[in-house]
Amino acid sequence: MTVKQISVFLENQPGKLAEVAAVLSAQKINLRAISVAEASDFGIARIIVDDVFNAVTILKNENYICSITDVIAVEVQDEPGMLANMIAVLGTEGINIEYMYTILGKKNDVAYMIIRTNDDAQAAKILDAKGFRIVGMDAMK
Repeated sequence: MTVKQISVFLENQPGKLAEVAAVLSAQKINLRAISVAEASDFGIARIIVDDVFNAVTILKNENYICSITDVIAVEVQDEPGMLANMIAVLGTEGINIEYMYTILGKKNDVAYMIIRTNDDAQAAKILDAKGFRIVGMDAMK
């Protein structure tokens, strides 16, 4: 099970990220999570939204360069050490985490980690076997 992530390529200039958020907001697209990585001339906003197809269509119509990537969403108990445990499981099994960020959920006792690895299918299988719950967007609403 995976979650669709949109990567939006942006000029690294003040206000560019706000423009993307405004474009999506105007069309009633809800941003569920965001991670921004930057280089000197450009940045990549990785976003999770409630309506991937419409968000990509809107962004492309506004001349943004974007792509869709499958990522893993893992439910982690919101307790000290649980994230460290999950990361250790992947490292022990030879899975490299390329990037990771969190998504807001409505449950108070869990966090949802968005993970991209060098082998997402194997990572999901390993985490599931170790008792971590791999979830889709429906679980995070």
